[in-house]
Amino acid sequence: MSKKKTDNQRSSGFFKHPGKWAVAVVLKAVAMLPFGGLYFLSEVLYLLIKGLVKYRSEVIIDNLIHAFPEKSASEILQLRNKFYRYFCDVSLESIKLYRLSEKELKRRVSFVGTEALNKLAEKRNGAILLAFHYNNWEWSGALQQQLNCKLLMVYNKMRDNEPMDKFLQKAREKWGGEAVQMGRAAKVTFRYFAKKEPAVVGLIADQSALASSQLWAMFLNREAAFFQGPLTIARKTNQPVFFQEVVRLARGKYECRYSLLVEDPSKLNANEILLRYIEKMEEVIKSNPEYYLWSHKRWKHKRPEGTALIQ
Repeated sequence: MSKKKTDNQRSSGFFKHPGKWAVAVVLKAVAMLPFGGLYFLSEVLYLLIKGLVKYRSEVIIDNLIHAFPEKSASEILQLRNKFYRYFCDVSLESIKLYRLSEKELKRRVSFVGTEALNKLAEKRNGAILLAFHYNNWEWSGALQQQLNCKLLMVYNKMRDNEPMDKFLQKAREKWGGEAVQMGRAAKVTFRYFAKKEPAVVGLIADQSALASSQLWAMFLNREAAFFQGPLTIARKTNQPVFFQEVVRLARGKYECRYSLLVEDPSKLNANEILLRYIEKMEEVIKSNPEYYLWSHKRWKHKRPEGTALIQ
C-alpha cells in the first residue's frame, strides 16, 4: 500500500470519526499531568459523578445490595460514594500509565510472590495468571519487568473506538508485555507452549461471559456466567494457575501479590478450578469492597434453562 493511500485513509478516518480521535488527544493530554494535577482532576470528577451525573448509580447500588444484603440503605450509599472516589482515581491512573516513567513506576508499584511464579513458569513451560477488576489492575502489566519470560495480557478489543483501543494497547505494552485479543488468546498461548517458550498468560477472568456459557456459578450471591477459555488452556497445558491481588497501600501506590491457586490443573476439573478462583475473589472483595468495579454490568445475563449451576 502506498504512503499516499495510507495517509488518505488516516485522514478519512479522522474526519469520519472526529469525536473518537479527539478523545485520544484528550487522554494523551491527561497522561501528561503530574500526579498532583491528576488527583485534583479526580476530585472534580468525583463531585460531578456523585452529585450531578450519578454515573450508573442504579447498577452500582443493585450490585451492592445483592453482594451485601446485610448492609442498610445508608451503608450501601456510603459504599457507592467510596466506590465513586476510587473509580475516579483508578480511571485517571490508568490513563497516566501512558506516560508513567520507569522510575515513578518503581516508586509506586511493588510486587510480592514473583519468585514462586517465575520458578514454576520456567519449570512447567509457562503459567496462567487469573486477575480481576480490583484496584489498579492496569498498572500490574509492569509485572513483565519481574518475569523471566513473556507476559501475555489478554484483553477485549474496543471495536467501536480504534483510537482509544490503540492508546490503551500502547500503554499496556510499554513494559515489554504483549497485549493479546481475547479471541486469539488460546492460539497464541499454545504457540508459545509448543515452542517451549515459557509465557505467563494474564487474564481478567471476572468479565461477563455470554449467557450461552456452560460455566455458571454463584458469585457475590448471584448467578454469573464465566469464560471457559482460561480453564481450558490451564487444563490442556497443565500449567500452574496463579491468582493476582492488587492491594492499595496509599493513593497512587499499590502492591501486586501473586499466590498459587492450582499447581496441577490436569488433576482437577474446570469446575473446581473456577470455584477456587471465585472463593479468592470474594475473600478479597469483601475485605475492601469499594475497590471492586461495581459499575460493571456483571450480572446482566440469566442462566439458560437446562444449564447446571456449579456447586
